[in-house]
Amino acid sequence: MRKQRHSARIEPTIALINVVFLMLVFFMVASTIAPPMDRDLSLVRTSDLDGRAPPDTLVAHPDGRLTYRGEAVASAQAFYATRPEDAPDEVRIVPDRALPATTLVDLARELRAAGASSVVIVTQRGLE
Repeated sequence: MRKQRHSARIEPTIALINVVFLMLVFFMVASTIAPPMDRDLSLVRTSDLDGRAPPDTLVAHPDGRLTYRGEAVASAQAFYATRPEDAPDEVRIVPDRALPATTLVDLARELRAAGASSVVIVTQRGLE
């Protein structure tokens, strides 16, 4: 019995180096297409802003409580009935992050049943 020789296969490393080099050149060229910002420009900082709800919104707390302009509201119907006459038919709600979605949907349904033309949910836009 003869022992078979295992021939070592040569890997095509030159082709791999060429691909990596072409990718490097592509990203170097692509990064210089956009013009740089002015060096004397300083951007606005929003990290110190106070995150408060807008004053004319209905705030829904995690436990289901409702407040409007800092005052407690008994229900969605009571809120809609006590709004000023010149207020728009659109109602804005600021829900707490921990408020269950089913509670939020029920609140929107109650407001629509009370006469609101539309219900807008105000959220924080994540730009971090």
